[in-house]
Amino acid sequence: MTQQWEPKRELIRGLHNLQPRHRGCVATIGSFDGVHLGHQAIIAQLRQRASELGVPAVAIIFEPQPHEYFSGEKAPARLMRFKEKVLALFAAGADRVLCLQFNEKLRSLSAEDFVRRVLVDGLGIQHLVVGDDFRFGCDRSGDYQLLRRVGTEAGFTVEDTATVEIRGARVSSTRIRAALEDGDFELAETLLGKPYRITGRVAPGRALGRQLGAPTANVRLHRYRSPLVGVYTVRTRATDGSDMAPGRKVIDGVANVGFRPTVEGEGAQPLLEVNLFDFDGNLYGRELAVEFCHKLRDEEKFASLDILKAKIAQDIRDARAWFAKHA
Repeated sequence: MTQQWEPKRELIRGLHNLQPRHRGCVATIGSFDGVHLGHQAIIAQLRQRASELGVPAVAIIFEPQPHEYFSGEKAPARLMRFKEKVLALFAAGADRVLCLQFNEKLRSLSAEDFVRRVLVDGLGIQHLVVGDDFRFGCDRSGDYQLLRRVGTEAGFTVEDTATVEIRGARVSSTRIRAALEDGDFELAETLLGKPYRITGRVAPGRALGRQLGAPTANVRLHRYRSPLVGVYTVRTRATDGSDMAPGRKVIDGVANVGFRPTVEGEGAQPLLEVNLFDFDGNLYGRELAVEFCHKLRDEEKFASLDILKAKIAQDIRDARAWFAKHA
């Protein structure tokens, strides 16, 4: 009978933090942005193999994501920030997440060196789950066939990932970004397996929203770019499940995601501002999950704060009307 490993969620930051106890596992490698239904199927496949072998299931990710390292602010927008991704991978069934810093040293490793240092010497993997189109190593020279060859030599097996298709096309982070850009939150939810949310801790702002008649909770996005830009109807809750207000776990509202072009200059960082309906409490320091329901309009630059104030008031009326219609 295979001895079962006792599950314990653990985030390991960097190869230098690998300990002898971390050796012996099944693993997968990827960006896992969004941890959508396709990713969840990979983790389920990994979980199954881990259960059969009685070892931990490890997801290997990179920070920054490789395309961010190469493209910077021109890289595709992240669907979720680092903390959200790690928690989602745990929720999907990963026991451990190994996060490797993607830098020049890692980028310049040959494919075989990556396999030897990370998978063999570092983790001592018994089984690897990756897509047959997976490319890695310096100049992306490593592929599925190289993994199988080195695996035969080093004593681990390699398995292709299952492909998940919905509505005739593969589930992918790129497809979800396109759905969000189009304001198609129903499709995004279908591909993600849950409504699209942005989470973050409420930080002090300039109190400009209060001056404009719409006090907001400000949440930093912690990413180069936002997958959403505009004004949206939203539902907001505390990530710890506690009440937002007495007897209210979820509060409807209207949110602006973007760069606030009317009040900010060049180089502004993207920000999520949420106006919660019929709420006047203090949220500073609380971590919120903001669920996006419907796009009202694009972000705009207005000629004056008075025009902006009138538009915000109209946004609030439009958002209340949308919620009344969809109650």
